[in-house]
Amino acid sequence: QVQLVQSGGGSVQAGGSLKLSCAASTRTGRWNYLTWFRQRPGNGREGVASISIGGATYYADSVKGRFTIFQENGKHTVSLQMKSLNPEDTGMYFCAYGWTNSFDCLKPDQYNYWGQGTQVTVSS
Repeated sequence: QVQLVQSGGGSVQAGGSLKLSCAASTRTGRWNYLTWFRQRPGNGREGVASISIGGATYYADSVKGRFTIFQENGKHTVSLQMKSLNPEDTGMYFCAYGWTNSFDCLKPDQYNYWGQGTQVTVSS
């Protein structure tokens, strides 16, 4: 079974930066997108950034120009570099991967494999 292990995150002041990483324990399994989601208090999970197996990237409007998703370590790890963070970015962040398409890649119901979650807290 595929396991996704997250690292990074933490607390930062507004305007600061953080990096999240998601390492897959195996490259088996049918997948073509890896996506970062966040869950803010009282809300459902929302997709913030997605990358296809071919390297195409997709972002939620709220993070465009501030967040960058990219592959590392020969595509075994997908990281999310977050800059210009603001308090509205606070939440639990999850990575997930699955088989989907560019139209649906930011939707949580497209994914079967999830990381354990990492807290990001941005103070004003």
